[in-house]
Amino acid sequence: MDELIDVLDADGAKTGETVLKSVAHQKGIFHQTVHVWFFTSDGRILLQQRGKHKKIFPLLWDVSVAGHIGAGELVETAAVREIEEEIGLSVTKNDLEKIGVFKSIQKHDADLLDCEFHHIFISELKIPFKNLKIQESEVADLRLTSLLQFSEETWGLANTHKYVPHAADYYKMVVIAIKKAIANL
Repeated sequence: MDELIDVLDADGAKTGETVLKSVAHQKGIFHQTVHVWFFTSDGRILLQQRGKHKKIFPLLWDVSVAGHIGAGELVETAAVREIEEEIGLSVTKNDLEKIGVFKSIQKHDADLLDCEFHHIFISELKIPFKNLKIQESEVADLRLTSLLQFSEETWGLANTHKYVPHAADYYKMVVIAIKKAIANL
């Protein structure tokens, strides 16, 4: 779905301009997204398999929930909305812990340059996995995997055929934050 999004400069500040998401991707215009990683108290992480019709990285495993932030939309509001849309889970802003913002530039092909600032959150998954409901147009599957296995498979980016190739530093930041959150439960 094409939507109007805020334009950012190369440092992540809003410029006051808006553009359609498709135009931002076509022209390499910086914009913002939300990434929400869910974890369980017993050390597992929720992974989403991207839908088979996605233009970028179809069927690869990725962040629990992700999406674009609409023009004028608050970051936390977008996160709560995306969680509800993609996995059918109702949360509040208080359920989310922001762990950082990650600048990402990925050239997928001649017509697709993704320049994004990912606002990254973690949150404990407090309901049974079986109660999650996937948005079939966006998500092919969900699964829980051990945090140890996930970190082994992503830190060295040894499984680029399995996971979306975010930077190793990105994955490390997520794993470290989740380990700390579990230790503080």
